[in-house]
Amino acid sequence: MARWFRILSHEVSPLLLTAAAAVLVVGFAGGRAEAAAGGPFLAHQALYELKLVKSRGSTSINSARGRILYNFSGSACEGYTSEFRQVSELDNGEGKLTLSDLRSTSWEDGEGKSYRFKIATRMNEAESSPVDGIAERSGGQITVKLKQPEAKTFTLDGATVFPTEQITRIIAAAREGKSVLELSVYDGSDNGEKVYNTLSVIGQPIPGDRSIETPDPSIANDAMKSLTRWPVTVSYYDRDAKTRDGEQTPVYAMSFELFENGVSRALVLDYNDFVISGALGKFDIKDSKPCR
Repeated sequence: MARWFRILSHEVSPLLLTAAAAVLVVGFAGGRAEAAAGGPFLAHQALYELKLVKSRGSTSINSARGRILYNFSGSACEGYTSEFRQVSELDNGEGKLTLSDLRSTSWEDGEGKSYRFKIATRMNEAESSPVDGIAERSGGQITVKLKQPEAKTFTLDGATVFPTEQITRIIAAAREGKSVLELSVYDGSDNGEKVYNTLSVIGQPIPGDRSIETPDPSIANDAMKSLTRWPVTVSYYDRDAKTRDGEQTPVYAMSFELFENGVSRALVLDYNDFVISGALGKFDIKDSKPCR
């Protein structure tokens, strides 16, 4: 159960974060953001319905269900705010249910220079220590100041990116026809000290007029119908883990279709032992103020 809790807490990366996921709606300041994305990022609320796709190996999970609610707002000039909540229920088939509730809020400066985050998790009736901190980029390095779970200050390599810049670079790479992108990412997950090495694999562009078997509210929305999207898989690796025979298994991977305005659909979360899908059940565009 503790291992599931640790893995489920990663779903804040939006990708997941960023993914996120995830779930993954971001922006980058000034002309760089507009050039990378080909237009402004869309402020919206998305609800994803989660269910078990399959389980593997020795792990026995009979069913899984849950929801992700994601709110994104802001602009390149005022920064971007993300609010994320995921509630998941796992059934191991022995009459034991594991209910996890993860909540996250974050704000990222439009130029990727500052990142503030708060993360709270609950497993059944037990609450984990919250994570609260700020990361500032200056002088070729990143300084992280944690308030919780304990007061601590440390530095990261300046090449590390925050979640919004991660997704911005994925969109820029997709527009340039690149199929692979490697980045080190810091999102404040785990105890606030973890940095992940990520490998993004980008597929061929999908034109907006291509029909699909399982349409969802994003495809049906008039503002989205003409937009290009790309199939993307982002694998997250523990930077500090030792490799065996030169190969390393990702801690988890997120797959999704990423629109050119930052909206994601067809989410799949792969935790090695089991795979969960996230179908977009509700999608609402929010009012936003463009930069002057």
